[in-house]
This record gives sequence, C-alpha cells and structure tokens, in this order.
Amino acid sequence: MHRRTIGSSVLFAFYVLWSGAALAAADAPGAMPPGMDERVRACTSCHGVQGQGRNNDYFPRIAGKPADYLFNQLTAFRDGGRTYPPMGYLLAFLPDDYLRQISEYFAALQPPYPDADHTEVSPKVLAAGQQLVMHGDPARKIPACIACHGARMTGTQPGIPGLLGLHASYIAGQMGTWRSGTRRALEPDCMHTIAVKLNDRDITAVSSWLARQPRPADPRPAPASAERLPLACGSQPQ
Repeated sequence: MHRRTIGSSVLFAFYVLWSGAALAAADAPGAMPPGMDERVRACTSCHGVQGQGRNNDYFPRIAGKPADYLFNQLTAFRDGGRTYPPMGYLLAFLPDDYLRQISEYFAALQPPYPDADHTEVSPKVLAAGQQLVMHGDPARKIPACIACHGARMTGTQPGIPGLLGLHASYIAGQMGTWRSGTRRALEPDCMHTIAVKLNDRDITAVSSWLARQPRPADPRPAPASAERLPLACGSQPQ
C-alpha cells in the first residue's frame, strides 16, 4: 500500500475518533470528556491500547516517555514544529490543558517492550552504531546519544525520550527529519545541530544498533541531571 493511501486512511480514522473531543474542547476550553478512555481513544487506536506502539513505522511507542516530551510533541504537531497531517488535523483545536493530561496519562504507563529486531545486519554496521550511541565521534563534534538520552537509553526527565522499543526505520526516519529541518525543537535545537553532521551510513548504523538492544529491566526515564553537554543538548525538550 502506498504511503499516501495509508496517510489518508489514518487521517480519516483520527478525524472520526477524535472530532467530537476536538469540538468539545473548542467550545468549552478546559472541558474534558468524562473518562480517560474517551480522551485517549484516538491515541490508542493507532499507538496501541497502552501506547506500546504498533508493528510498523507510523505509530511508535509513546508509553513511558517523559510527560514533558509527550506534551511538547503534541503541541509541536498542533503548532507546526512537526509535520504529519493526520496529527496536525487531530490536534488543531485541542488546548494545552487537554494535551497535558493526555501526556501525563501515557507517561505513567509501562507496558512490555516489543521484541528486539533480529534481522541480519553486518557486524561492522552495528559496531559503528554502538560507537556513535555510546561514545559519539569527538573528531566530528558528535556527542554520544547516551549523553542526553541516558546511560540505559530510556530517556531523561523532564523532556528527553527513550530510544528503545522503536523500529530501526522509524529511528532513521526521525533522524532524517531532524537533519533536513522538517522536525524542529526550541532553540538551541541540538538534534538538528547533531543530525546535520551525520551521513546516511551513520544514521543506518545508529538506528540498526538501537533497534537490536535488549529491553531494560527498569524502563523508567533517568532523573534530571545537572550535567549538560557544551552544546546544551537536552536543555530544551525534543
């Protein structure tokens, strides 16, 4: 099925599932549907009943990510910082308070992670990915991914997401949008600054290695740390 066809189907489903909630929010700012299941029905219809994600590249895991991160992504889709028409239309009329409660709901969930990817990738590619994730590349001024996303790669409070439980193609796609500037964050936009230094081989290596990592015993994001990179990576929610 072509991407355009999938996108149109998703948009229609989103609209049907959440149009009533959006209109209610527009008519009565701050008003919430009576049950959380109603508030998040459009989310769970695509991202899974507990936000665990689907077995495709369109609907990643959102469960357990820091609430500030989820909130910033929702407002970014609503306000144009991230571009994906189904999400943009879905969120267009929803106020911040509404989105904040949804973010906190999914942040509190920790369903099991999916199995790690076991498709064949050359050891050389995986070694290159491990190097970049764990140590970066000082010669190119590329910091290690774990410097912001945490040593366990489960994210860092209050606004840095985990990198585990995602498909390699999804990770690669998001890194591509950071590199091209079609996905943006508040200044300093450190992910764009890092991504423009990565070539296609780097992105393939990092995404392939991350998708193959075992799931953590403790999936919770790491506490906020006073340590920051000179680049200030992580100082703004990504």
